[in-house]
Amino acid sequence: MSGNYYRNRANLLHVGKSSINEMQAEVGRLLADKIHGLSFSPYISGQGPGTQITEEQIHQRLQLIAPHVKWVRTFSCTEGNELIPKIAAEYGLKTLVGVWLEGDLENNEKELANAIKVARAGHADLLAVGNEVLLREEMSQDQLIDYIQRAKQGAPGVPVGYVDAYFLFEDNQKVTDACDVIFANCYPFWEGYLAEHALVYMKDMYSRAQKVAPGKQVIISETGWPDQGSAEGAAVPSYENAIRYFVDSYHWTQEEGIDLFYFSSFDEDWKVADEGDVGAYWGILDKDGNHKYAK
Repeated sequence: MSGNYYRNRANLLHVGKSSINEMQAEVGRLLADKIHGLSFSPYISGQGPGTQITEEQIHQRLQLIAPHVKWVRTFSCTEGNELIPKIAAEYGLKTLVGVWLEGDLENNEKELANAIKVARAGHADLLAVGNEVLLREEMSQDQLIDYIQRAKQGAPGVPVGYVDAYFLFEDNQKVTDACDVIFANCYPFWEGYLAEHALVYMKDMYSRAQKVAPGKQVIISETGWPDQGSAEGAAVPSYENAIRYFVDSYHWTQEEGIDLFYFSSFDEDWKVADEGDVGAYWGILDKDGNHKYAK
């Protein structure tokens, strides 16, 4: 649909002034029309990285979001996650296939080999080689570029990029130059911004990534807002803040023709260990697969 359509929708809704009921109805409309994409991990309560995922569980979890999205983004190509792209294709979904890189070089080789196998089978529409490995300071630019180049060689014809916080593409120009496409994570929440200013700041984050990657597509690979948990600076988790951020984000990106993978599909309790109490509350569906924002 045209940018004018989404601009008119946003003008009619006046998101900053609309009621919770109005925003819930708008989320329902956005999902019925299918949003661009969601970050997808198939874990259920008690599971997390290290859990071997079955095809049956992937089907069960994908069926909950497939009617509402065009794409899914995965994070890994081991422990059964490498099965997701083929199954997603059965539901008519495209996949941004994630290759998890870390300090474990042996596992990195398994991740890359499986990703190339997925791509050669025709189930990788985009490849994301590494996720925030520079942010975690687990790898040098040159090491990361080597993995990116090997993915390009192994999966010709599939655009290859890297996922990290938007500012790290400014700080690591060699990596930016090596990517076919830029996958920028943009989180006003984690930088402690007021919810009222979050969209303006996300637009700036996106613009900064664009400026260092002229001529390349920049995709927002993650953004979101938790609906429960402790504040991060001036950024306060709440149901109202989370639903407003979701609606604002999709109105803007649809109007501008920007591809956005919202984080995340489901609430995931395993993330509490890394992110504190907010970690469990980023989903647009709860841990049991019930819609939180669409009524």
